[in-house]
Amino acid sequence: MTNNLLVRRAGAWVGTIAAMSLASAAMAAEQPTKVWNGKPAPLATPWTAAVSPKNALPEYPRPQLARPSLEHPQWMSLNGLWQYAADDGQGKPPFGQALKAQVLVPYPVESVLSGVQQHADYMFYRRTVDIPAAYTANGQHVRLNFGAVSHEATVYVNGTQVAKHTGGYTSFGADITSALRAKGPQEIVVAVHAPVDAANIMVGKQRLRPEGIFYTAASGIWQSVWLEPVPATSLAQLEFTPARSLDAFTVSAKLQGDAKDATLRVTAYADGKTVGEASGAAGQPLKLAIAHPHLWSPQDPFLYTFKATLTLGDQHDEVTSYAGLRTVAVEKVGGRNRIVLNGKPTFLLATLDQGYWPDGIHTAPTDAALKFDIQKTKDLGFNTIRKHIKVEPARWYYWTDRIGLMVWQDMPALPTDRNDKLSEADKASFRADVSAIVEQLRGVTSIIGWIPFNEGWGQWSIPAAAELSAQIKQLDPSRLVDARSGANCCDMKGDPHAGDVYDVHDYQGPGLPSPDAERAAIDGEHGGLTLGVPGHVWPNTAINPYGAVKDRAALNAGYVANTAVLRDKGVPKGMSGSVYTQITDVEGEHNGLYTYDRKVEKVDEAKVRAINEETIRAGASP
Repeated sequence: MTNNLLVRRAGAWVGTIAAMSLASAAMAAEQPTKVWNGKPAPLATPWTAAVSPKNALPEYPRPQLARPSLEHPQWMSLNGLWQYAADDGQGKPPFGQALKAQVLVPYPVESVLSGVQQHADYMFYRRTVDIPAAYTANGQHVRLNFGAVSHEATVYVNGTQVAKHTGGYTSFGADITSALRAKGPQEIVVAVHAPVDAANIMVGKQRLRPEGIFYTAASGIWQSVWLEPVPATSLAQLEFTPARSLDAFTVSAKLQGDAKDATLRVTAYADGKTVGEASGAAGQPLKLAIAHPHLWSPQDPFLYTFKATLTLGDQHDEVTSYAGLRTVAVEKVGGRNRIVLNGKPTFLLATLDQGYWPDGIHTAPTDAALKFDIQKTKDLGFNTIRKHIKVEPARWYYWTDRIGLMVWQDMPALPTDRNDKLSEADKASFRADVSAIVEQLRGVTSIIGWIPFNEGWGQWSIPAAAELSAQIKQLDPSRLVDARSGANCCDMKGDPHAGDVYDVHDYQGPGLPSPDAERAAIDGEHGGLTLGVPGHVWPNTAINPYGAVKDRAALNAGYVANTAVLRDKGVPKGMSGSVYTQITDVEGEHNGLYTYDRKVEKVDEAKVRAINEETIRAGASP
């Protein structure tokens, strides 16, 4: 989002002060929803009151690697109440010591759903767990998995350090078998350091002092934690990369344990019927040919199911996965560079989706809530989401894969306004985090492109965007790279002349860039029409005016007119996509198609869907 819009749109404050006053009065009159521990929620969603220590995100958290199947996974959720203590960074891990406070995992400590609702730079989590005897029977090992912890986590089991991980947006785990006691409860302690924007690390929109277009921090454990039994040698990850010929996948596996002499067999299923099979050495890519290929697209998000067996001696690791068969590229269409999906020109009509929640901050209160934003984006007629400066839990991508929305995946940005102060270590850490995110998400069907930099935030030079673009392309040549979104703005203006896409930002816009000799063109951000709805806004924050409208009718008319420009002028210029800001309000920003609490749809869904579908159809023409 454009960082200098507060200055450029200052005139819009006059039209929004009244709405802010009305909203404050309405909120004061309403009885606030209380969460599981009796605390009032600052702004409740339809799912806030449903969350309790007994049902905190109970769904299996890793749909693309379910052991042995997604229908019947073998696992133990550790979501729920943990003991908790803030620390000054000098304290020792509290082995064998009960902590006085509690936190509801996996909600970040700043969120009301966590029960803490306060930031801490340093913190300890502690709990005990009884592990079923079956988990260690017949030589099995036990793995402890974390979806994500912000920012640095050190994990101990029974006083033994089993893992140390840095990076608040990537998953990690450890084989804890050797640290387990022979019987009785097992103690897990997690020490966390969460400096947020006090350090030059990936933070996205998180701030210790949120204001304007920057929001509340999300620290500590913020994705699911779970245990699972695995063989001594097991599958850690499966990737299915579609062949350019759209009739096969390349299957790559990452393994845990001694993989020498291990073999891998993979069978593909379409609607329950076998359509392909491949086998070979587990450490080598396999080619899996598909009979009668059925392609994935937003119109038809068909997914193949895969059953994979890793064999080493008399040990077998059986998992289930899925993927869609699709390709994305930039090709000449009518003499101009256009984005093509499965070889056909496609207009990527997107919303900006920041993945913030008033009750869980970075963590959706429930899986139904997580799905809600994606389904509504689809219902409104969009075919793409720009996942803005955040990485989501695996189940978010599961829903984009299944519902059928393409995804531009941003890299979470370094803090703003200090590009010239970044050390070589800061830059190296960012590069490493980018690689880790790409490697983690490379198997997600719906992701069609990567965006390493937004508006120059944390971009230490113009060539840095070209450097990161090349780094990502080397890791993943199968997808597009938008080297920097918003080449005309803000912290580091300038086109790196790299990647697959030329991208400008224009509020309200839309911008109408033309493809160049090497790249397709999109408007990476536009719109931002602002309408606060009394009783449904985040308390004690100013409305951030991207361009106020007086009522719902004006918002509808403004959105339709704005998108019609893309249909009538953008498509003829050869544009390949756009990103409207945004799907929901976020804290002080009231420019969503939905309110921040997801209770009010501000636009007429049928009117928005109609103009969106017209634009996508126009953009599909050669």
